Amino acid sequence: MISTVLVANRGEIACRVFRTCRELGIRTVAVHSDADVHALHTREADTTVRLPGATPQDTYLRGDLIVKAALAAGADAVHPGYGFLSENADFARAVRDAGLVWIGPPPEAIEAMASKTRAKELMGIASLERVTEADLPVLVKAAAGGGGRGMRVVRELVDLEAELTAARAEAVSAFGDGEVFVEPYVEGGRHVEVQILADTHGTVWALGTRDCSLQRRHQKVIEESPAPGLTERLTRELHESATRAARAVAYEGAGTVEFLVSRDGRPHFLEMNTRLQVEHPVTEAVFGIDLVALQLQVAEGHPLDSEPPRPHGHAVEARLYAEDPAHDWTPQTGTLHHLAVPAGVRLDTGYTGGDDIGVHYDPMLAKVVAHAPTRAQALRKLAGALDRATVHGPVTNRDLLVRSLRHEEFTTAAMDTGFYDRHLADLTTAAPDPHAPLAAALADAHGRSRFGGGWRNLPSQSQVKRYVMAGEEHEVHYRRTRDGLTAEGVRVVHADAGLVVLEVDGVRRKFEVARYGDDQVYVNATTLTSLPRFPDPAAQLAPGSLLAPMPGTVVRVADGLAVGAAVKAGDPLLWLEAMKMEHKITAPVTGQLTALNAVPGQQVQLASLLAVVHPT
Repeated sequence: MISTVLVANRGEIACRVFRTCRELGIRTVAVHSDADVHALHTREADTTVRLPGATPQDTYLRGDLIVKAALAAGADAVHPGYGFLSENADFARAVRDAGLVWIGPPPEAIEAMASKTRAKELMGIASLERVTEADLPVLVKAAAGGGGRGMRVVRELVDLEAELTAARAEAVSAFGDGEVFVEPYVEGGRHVEVQILADTHGTVWALGTRDCSLQRRHQKVIEESPAPGLTERLTRELHESATRAARAVAYEGAGTVEFLVSRDGRPHFLEMNTRLQVEHPVTEAVFGIDLVALQLQVAEGHPLDSEPPRPHGHAVEARLYAEDPAHDWTPQTGTLHHLAVPAGVRLDTGYTGGDDIGVHYDPMLAKVVAHAPTRAQALRKLAGALDRATVHGPVTNRDLLVRSLRHEEFTTAAMDTGFYDRHLADLTTAAPDPHAPLAAALADAHGRSRFGGGWRNLPSQSQVKRYVMAGEEHEVHYRRTRDGLTAEGVRVVHADAGLVVLEVDGVRRKFEVARYGDDQVYVNATTLTSLPRFPDPAAQLAPGSLLAPMPGTVVRVADGLAVGAAVKAGDPLLWLEAMKMEHKITAPVTGQLTALNAVPGQQVQLASLLAVVHPT
């Protein structure tokens, strides 16, 4: 029997495994980098072991250090989670060679399927050896790992070499393996997958289907089970193909076989992930099971029942990311002040209030999962929960998720993997609440009045506050009278530092207000920045200044780029690496490059001046 499990991972998945271990009475061990010394997963484990360093290459990708940590902490089993070394056969062997239980498939099965090139060969599918114009568009993919890292769509042959270089760099950063390959890209397809679970006695379960078509940068955003709109014949074909793949490599444990279903309903094998998937909670909800508990059961040698449980209802999961969808999905960093969702939905997260969101790891903050008798009910339940969630901190994709779940193309199950290519602009341009700045000003006025500040000799004179909301400056006016705070066009029913109630045209609305530091204000789901009364002239930037959108590392600068060069708006100038992804930084305007402050290998902070393009 397993008594102590070390999770060779971090964040949300480590916390998820720890939760099941606690329920089963199994002790837990966390490993952590220096950047994660105060992370939630280290606080939730019974024992922790430091991996010196901050980057994944120095820590979570060092299998030798993790095996030593397991032995030092007295663990008798290792769970790899997903990402990092979860599909590394050498790591699985090292765990077993150390006398530890490996909670995953045999190394031989990992070798056969974890490399997408070898998996395709096993399934009789060839990768493209030489790309021509006739092959376009094509998809460049990392042979190891997943999660969208090391993946690029190429539509012009001239872009292929640069995209191969970028994909290799991302793959090395995320998985320690720079092998990539090229395959045809199926336009307008749906991403459908099958969860499998196999024991050591020859039983293989095919646990329904999942649709993961809503993706950005080839990384999943919203997943659901079962995949809607599939015929019984297609579902049966997917189950049979997934089971056949598992048996072909004598698979054991949890895994996922992924397909792209073309518009004509034909399935195309993509890959087999020999690990637990991020989206596994929707399968757990529909089948009423705990996949981590079943992984532990299989690792201990216990048989599965001959048939899986019957599915019930529909489940949908949304991934909450610290990123700005309106600005090329730019990852965000900073302090997560508060995160909470209403009761009735499942929240899987590796963060809690006060935690820092750094640059070294994936920007996913949490997964929110809803289960209901029907798909329509599950979508409505999840959208409502996200709409009412409290997310105070860096910019997130929360509003995008709510609008996606309510979009007609998604609610009618007519979506495909190009959903965000078509609809991103509409989904990110909704108008913010026009009364949010006033509510923020009234809450601030009440807070200051409690401590004797903010009173004036002329009580009727208008007070002014300025805020930035959705990139635009808003000025609001209010007055202090003997009857309290008033504002033009609304009736102030109630105002204190945390709650403002306004009546507009006979309708009362509540505004919950939270303030952090000197300038960050959150009003319901709206984020505002309070502006100083007298702006600092030194803060003004020259036109065409290009600031770092996130902390990161400059990985390369465009060939031949130097001060004095003529550039066009949108031209790539340099590339930053942050959160395991490369981000292209382009010229903001057409003009002449008058300053270049970035060199390869340089660490830059948020809002650092990278370059200046003087506009023509």
